[in-house]
Amino acid sequence: MTPDLPAELRVALERKADGLSRNDAARRARTISDSYRSGGNSKTISTDEDAIAYALARMPATYAAVANCLGALMEAKPDFTPETFLDVGAGPGTASWAAMQTFPSLRELTLLDSNESLRNLAMDLAADNASLQKSSYHRGNAGTRLAETPSADLIIASYFIGELADGEHSTIADVMWSKTKDTLLVVEPGTPAGYKRIVELRARLIAQGAHVVAPCPHDDTCPLTAPDWCHFTQRLARSRAHKQLKDAALGFEDEKFSYVVLSRKPVAHRKARVLAQPKTTKIAVTLKLCTSRGLQIANIPHRDKRNYSIVRKLNWGNVAPEKIFAPE
Repeated sequence: MTPDLPAELRVALERKADGLSRNDAARRARTISDSYRSGGNSKTISTDEDAIAYALARMPATYAAVANCLGALMEAKPDFTPETFLDVGAGPGTASWAAMQTFPSLRELTLLDSNESLRNLAMDLAADNASLQKSSYHRGNAGTRLAETPSADLIIASYFIGELADGEHSTIADVMWSKTKDTLLVVEPGTPAGYKRIVELRARLIAQGAHVVAPCPHDDTCPLTAPDWCHFTQRLARSRAHKQLKDAALGFEDEKFSYVVLSRKPVAHRKARVLAQPKTTKIAVTLKLCTSRGLQIANIPHRDKRNYSIVRKLNWGNVAPEKIFAPE
């Protein structure tokens, strides 16, 4: 699926921003971003203007990352047709929009967040969308309200775990898994700290019977060691307004993220995945792969013209073609 915001959402967001001072929005967005980078949370977003500034600055990248993860989920489970969905730490509803675009089968959407300004924005953005109009958005502390929320076929927690106190991570992971009928997707920033949260949640829930769907081709301990960490990147286009808001010259940005998709049932088989941008020369393509047996550095020489032509098109995060890299 495309990493770009759906046209309907983009128009709704632009309508909300109409009349808003770009300079004021940029200032608010910088304040919020600085708070997040220093370990803050959504409490920094205390007004409707803050919520709009946050959505203008971060919604495109967050959507792109979640869309990328859902693409990996669909690649591994092409027959997955969830009917019920829960968005934990929903914010302005970014993951709900991505899920709705990916799964037309969804008929019941539940959103949960403690921030009233973000909830109000989410409902406004969804005002003209028939599917999201039927969703229910609960405001309250996720640790409390989550336990009271119905189970769902698909649960997404995007850029949420990092907002919690360290002591809450395990509890939230357990409750989310208990509410998962089929599949759970957790996305965090692609930083060493974000990866650490993902790998800890991954290990904890595998111990409770979860199976990894993506990105890993195995349920074993992550083979990466510091200073390396597992993360991916999604490039997305910047609109003119987005460039102005971020005082950016480039017409694109790269969102780095770490994630894990966990399921109640194991998938049939899992393919090796590219863990970094391949290095292509006239001599060979060199790939760093995560395989069912751990890390592998693969070199496909130029003289192997057929396979060289295939792998030189691979990007960071892609699964490796089975006809070249058969599962071990």
